[in-house]
Amino acid sequence: MRRFLCLLVLLLAAAPGGAARAQSGAPHAWLFGAWVGGLFPVTGDVTALACLGQPTVIFTRDVVMRAQLTEAAYAQRVIVTARSTGGQTDILFTPSVDTLAATSNGLLGLDPPKGAAGFGCDSEDVLHVQRHGDNEIVFPGCRDFPNPLVRCPAR
Repeated sequence: MRRFLCLLVLLLAAAPGGAARAQSGAPHAWLFGAWVGGLFPVTGDVTALACLGQPTVIFTRDVVMRAQLTEAAYAQRVIVTARSTGGQTDILFTPSVDTLAATSNGLLGLDPPKGAAGFGCDSEDVLHVQRHGDNEIVFPGCRDFPNPLVRCPAR
């Protein structure tokens, strides 16, 4: 599944006119693709092979997927709306429902972790993305992503 998603991201980015379509599409189209970093600092030049083998965050038109340290699968958040102003894009997700919290007291009677599907931001249903150049972004105020993210190169 992960390889399929990476291949899909590469094909969309490499399609003729892909950049032109992105400019006239969704307000967050400049984010489409795979990004690495955020959890840990990115060191040196990132190769496409290393980056696309395990991206940290993947942006698509309708979904944002993020890697988690404790899970093999990507957490997925469905986008309700996105708004870009200047160098920042604000993404509003569908409200997250923690099924464990809704159905029990949590594992061993402890409260389940909050915002497991979020990004560690003030609101788990809103993500603020600041652009720091064409290939670098940050999630301001998100404790799960204290470092900048770098776009995965196509080659």
